[in-house]
Amino acid sequence: MKKDPVHFLLVDDLQENILALQALLRRDGLVFLQANSGMDALELLLKHDVALALIDVQMPEMNGFELAELMRGTERTKNVPIIFLTAGNTDQQRRFRGYEAGAVDFLQKPIEPDILKSKANVFYELHKQRQEVARLLKESREYADALKEADKRKDEFLATLAHELRNPLAPIRNGLEILRRAPDAAKQKDVQDVMTRQLIHMVRLIDDLMDIARVSKGKIELRRERISVQNIINAALESSRPLIDAAGHTLLLDMPEAPVWVEGDLTRLAQAVGNILNNAAKYTKAGGKISLSVIIDDGIVDIRVGDNGIGIPHNMRDEIFHLFTQAQRTFQQSQGGLGIGLALVKHLVELHEGTITVESDGDNKGSVFTISLPAAATLESAVSEAAQESVKTPNAGGLRILVVDDNVPSAKTTAWMLEMIGHQTSMCHDGREALEYAEKFKPQVIFLDIGLPSMSGYEVCKALRQNPIFKEALIIAQTGWGQKRDRDLSEEAGFDHHLVKPINLQDVETLLQKKIAGTIL
Repeated sequence: MKKDPVHFLLVDDLQENILALQALLRRDGLVFLQANSGMDALELLLKHDVALALIDVQMPEMNGFELAELMRGTERTKNVPIIFLTAGNTDQQRRFRGYEAGAVDFLQKPIEPDILKSKANVFYELHKQRQEVARLLKESREYADALKEADKRKDEFLATLAHELRNPLAPIRNGLEILRRAPDAAKQKDVQDVMTRQLIHMVRLIDDLMDIARVSKGKIELRRERISVQNIINAALESSRPLIDAAGHTLLLDMPEAPVWVEGDLTRLAQAVGNILNNAAKYTKAGGKISLSVIIDDGIVDIRVGDNGIGIPHNMRDEIFHLFTQAQRTFQQSQGGLGIGLALVKHLVELHEGTITVESDGDNKGSVFTISLPAAATLESAVSEAAQESVKTPNAGGLRILVVDDNVPSAKTTAWMLEMIGHQTSMCHDGREALEYAEKFKPQVIFLDIGLPSMSGYEVCKALRQNPIFKEALIIAQTGWGQKRDRDLSEEAGFDHHLVKPINLQDVETLLQKKIAGTIL
C-alpha cells in the first residue's frame, strides 16, 4: 500500500537558508515545501497538509509573527505546529510574542543541528501517527458502511427468498386440493402440469442457493471435457425456452456453421448461459426480442445474449454481479429471482478462465451480456454431435430395479417413475431388509439412499459389492448431500453414480439406457 508523504514547510527569504535546512532534515518519506515569503507560504498551505512549519522571523513585507497569526486565524492551518528561527535578538518579550502568535518552539540561529533534528523528528512521527489513525478511521467507516449494506441486502434477500418460495408453494397446495376433489381427467392433467412447473422452479431456486454456497467456499467441482459451444447453447435453451415462449418473445439465433470448441463443464456453462437467457426473458416486456449469438475471434469465444428489455443503469453495471443485487425493475415486480443469478454466472465463468461483461444504454434501452471463454484447439477430425449424445436403445423389457429409501413417499414416487418408463421395480425401507431382499430379487440396478436406519447406504453398498451376485449391478446413490466429500465417500463405498435429490428423470433414463446397452459394467 502506497504511503502518503509528510510535508514540512520551510519559509525564509534567503534561499541558502532553506537549502541548509533541507540538507539537515532530509529523510525518506519527507517532502519539503519552499516559500521565500509569507504570501508564498499561505498559497502552499492552501494546497497541502503540513506536519511542521519552520518559519524565519525576519522577512520583508510579512514577518514570521504576522504569518503565524494568519495561520492561526484560518481553520485549515490553525493546528499546524510552528517553530520560529531567528538570527535577531531573543529577549523574553520577543519570545513571548512568538509563543503568543502560536509557535511551539523558538530557535536561535546559528541552529544546533541535533536539537532541530530531534524536534523535527517528533513532529514527523506525530504526523505519521495522525495519518495512520485517519486511515484506520476511514477504513472502519467504510467497513461499517459495507456491513450495513450487506445487512440490508441480507434482509432484502431473506424477504425475497420467502416470497419466491411462497409463490410456487401456493399453486402446489391449491393443485393438491383440486386433485383431491376434481374427477375431470383433463383438469387433473392441467393441474399436474402447473404443479410440475412450480416444483421445477423451486428446485432451481434451491440449486442456485446451494451453488452459490459451494462457490463461496471454493467447492464447485468442474468436470472438464472438450465440448462444442453448440451443445452448450442447446442445453441452455432446453431450460430457458419455456420461459421465453411463455412471454411471447422472439428468439434470434446467430450460430457459426462450423463447430466451435471450448474446454469446460457442459452442465455449468449451460447453467451460466441459461441464467443470462432467463434474465433476458424476465426483464423484457412480453413480445420482446432476445438475440443469442456466438463469435470466435483471436482464440476467444464470445457468447452474447441481447434483449430490448428494461436495460441497466450505468451505475449498476458492476453492482449486478454482486451477491443479492438486482437492477431496479420498472414493471412486473413479481417476475422473480433471488439476486444471486448473475453473481453465480460470474463465478462459474471465472472458474473457466473466462469473463462476463454487460453493455446497456440505460433504462428501457435493453442490454447485451457477453460471456468470453478461451477457445479450445480445433481438431481436424472432431467428434460428431451424434457421438456426444447418449445412445438410446429400446428397453427390451426393462430392468429389475430395487429402490431403497426410508422415506416412503420418496421411494414410492421414484419406483412409480421407473415403472412408467418400462422397468420392473421393488422397494425396501431399511438397509438390512434390502440386503436380504436383494438376494431373492436379484436387481440389475439399485437406487440406494445414504441415510438409512440400522445400516447406512455406504455400509449396504459395501456389503452388496462383496456378494458376487451384484458384481455387475449398477448401484446409484441418491441423497440430499452433494459435496465433493460426499461423492468421494460414495465412490469409496462402491457406488457407480451419485445423484442429488430430487433426481432428474432424464439423467436416470440416460444411465439406465447405457446399462441396457452394456456401456456400464
